[in-house]
Amino acid sequence: MSQLEIKTGIARMDLAAIHQFLQNDSYWAKGIDFEIVKASLENSFCIGAFLDDKQIGFARVITDYHTFGWLADVFVLPAYRGKGVSKSMMRFLTDQPWVGKLRRFMLSTLDAHELYRGYGFKSLGNAASMMEVHRPDVYLKRIHGVTQG
Repeated sequence: MSQLEIKTGIARMDLAAIHQFLQNDSYWAKGIDFEIVKASLENSFCIGAFLDDKQIGFARVITDYHTFGWLADVFVLPAYRGKGVSKSMMRFLTDQPWVGKLRRFMLSTLDAHELYRGYGFKSLGNAASMMEVHRPDVYLKRIHGVTQG
């Protein structure tokens, strides 16, 4: 494998590639519009994993950089999984000085619990105190102003 490079900042991300993965291949953002992806990245700390200038992985943190962070939209393209890319991204991310100062750093995952445990994440200590507004169909394509689905 070529030298993996981790880059930060929306200007260095391949927005089209990120959108393609989230819209078509993710289980959490199917059908999401490009403009929503772009706006979400503009308001997040973004990191990307690159090989030969091709983006093969991505993660973002929604944060105020002082008290709270939410890790979101983490992915590695299927052809590059199992090669340490996600671990490199997580190591880079958790090495950011501001991340170590967050009072609470959270995420949601269906299938990568072991990866995240290796970086200090654990199941909620008091899940009963957590609440949410959940709108699973919010990313459905809009055609003529009407949500399809």
